[in-house]
Amino acid sequence: MPDLRSVVFRGAIAVRNLDASAADSVRRDRTDRIKNPQVIVRTKSRPADGACVNEQRPLPYGVAARGVGRCMVETGRLLFERRTHLPRGHVGMRVPFADGTIGRVYRETIVDHDHVAEACVLVVKFRLRLVHGEVLHALFRAESLLNTPLFVGFSGLVSKLWMAHDQNDVYRGFYEWDGAARAEQYARSLWRVLALVSESDSIAYVVVPGLTRDEALADPARLGAAPAWARPVHGIAR
Repeated sequence: MPDLRSVVFRGAIAVRNLDASAADSVRRDRTDRIKNPQVIVRTKSRPADGACVNEQRPLPYGVAARGVGRCMVETGRLLFERRTHLPRGHVGMRVPFADGTIGRVYRETIVDHDHVAEACVLVVKFRLRLVHGEVLHALFRAESLLNTPLFVGFSGLVSKLWMAHDQNDVYRGFYEWDGAARAEQYARSLWRVLALVSESDSIAYVVVPGLTRDEALADPARLGAAPAWARPVHGIAR
């Protein structure tokens, strides 16, 4: 795992970049609210098991920046207490998806939990703007460990399978989370970070409550209406 200095450095860069984007966004948001007033109604009811939570909209820059900042602090605590781990058991596993692509697990991160009350699956995808060719992809996979402070301290994270680029250069994160609302909050914060380095139309996520990561991999039908890019198929190979 990265040391505390790496955590502080990478997290501070992300927060600074988001804050810079927020300054421009505030002015645009004020203008938009005057020209296009709207009311957004959110339901607080718990999604049914297998029902996708899929709003597909990033959080405001300021909210995302504060979330990443809190995550950075919590990541330092988790690392200090040795509650994060990088097991090797799933590394190398090839996961075929319903869209015909294959994601290869190149890293796994887990966080110690005494109990997971509301297990859910989160799948995130993105395609990097300037990373093409095997050499650059290999460099990204190596340095991506330093991105740990951008996600591991978000409340509710249980595990993450890091999946390398597929045939379409799409990367995936296949997560287990405790709480669908917390998973969605993370995904919509992460969106702002990914947007700094990814093709904007390539970023998407899906949250499916009511099952664990291993249950989803063993029985992909339980992912219900999840899109093809997020839905594994049977025949997962190592």
